[in-house]
Amino acid sequence: FFIMKALIYGGQGALGRQCVSFFKSKGYWVCSVDLSANDKADANVIVAPCDNWNEQSAAVQSGVTSNLTGDNSKLDAIICVAGGWAGGNAADKDMIKNADMMWKQSVWTSAISARLAANHLTNNGCLVLTGADPALKGTPGMMGYGMAKAAVMQLTKSLATGNSGLPEGACVAAIVPVTLD
Repeated sequence: FFIMKALIYGGQGALGRQCVSFFKSKGYWVCSVDLSANDKADANVIVAPCDNWNEQSAAVQSGVTSNLTGDNSKLDAIICVAGGWAGGNAADKDMIKNADMMWKQSVWTSAISARLAANHLTNNGCLVLTGADPALKGTPGMMGYGMAKAAVMQLTKSLATGNSGLPEGACVAAIVPVTLD
């Protein structure tokens, strides 16, 4: 018999925990990718925060691949809700540090999710990334956050275009919230 499978990148965060619970309530097998395990998920891939982007991508790819076995080894949905928030404008002493953190939490996770989709998403599967409404315009009080979320929305547009490398019929979308708590 066929079991639907979903991966939640950021599955231990506030929104991620809700996503894991929702998909579990609908009978999905769920894999959570995050800095710590989600005890409601069927499988967990733990991210090492000290890894660089290439190392993190390789570790996540390997961890996901090892959890997808048998006849039903493809994912029906990949939902990336990993992220965070940091403020600061160009005069803020922490602007670069905050921008780096935002890039790691939003862009790295979204790009890794795109690679997971290219390798593991079923035909007609769904990839969802998390942008942000404020990034549709200037974000002078949160420059790093705005840059990262704008990049995620550009990635989403590129993935939704033909020849993006995703499986046939894949649906690509971004949620673009104003505020997530």
